[in-house]
Amino acid sequence: MTSRENIKIVATNRRAPHDYHILDTYEAGLVLSGTEVKSLRAGKASLADSYVGFERGEAYVYNMFINPYDKGNRYNHQEKRPRKLLLHKTEINRLLGQVTQKGFTIVPLKLYFKGSRAKLEIGLAKGKKAYDKRQDIKERETARELQRVMKEKGV
Repeated sequence: MTSRENIKIVATNRRAPHDYHILDTYEAGLVLSGTEVKSLRAGKASLADSYVGFERGEAYVYNMFINPYDKGNRYNHQEKRPRKLLLHKTEINRLLGQVTQKGFTIVPLKLYFKGSRAKLEIGLAKGKKAYDKRQDIKERETARELQRVMKEKGV
């Protein structure tokens, strides 16, 4: 494996950093059908409202939308079916232990191809309160104002 592998981002969850404090990230493989992979290569996927859950000691991503492949005819896939995540058993146990604590969840952050393999970056997250969101907006606005002032001054 080379240090710089070819990475092509298919979809990102732009709401996740706004709604959650991301504490830790993991890279997971996906079990996909052929038409799903072809549709992903065309860039037709969405991570909005998707989440990771556990069933019988295995991790699954739910509500991840992958558009049906145009030329898939009767062999096409369901758009929002549960898809199995490929993680090491120790990672699954660690995540399962964290999720059982109050307020923690696992959210998909980014869907991408690393080489020829589809990968999903998931994050262990804790939900933000309304005042946390307001504070983030305030920090963003002050940073933007500072950048504008520095640009005017020519610094």
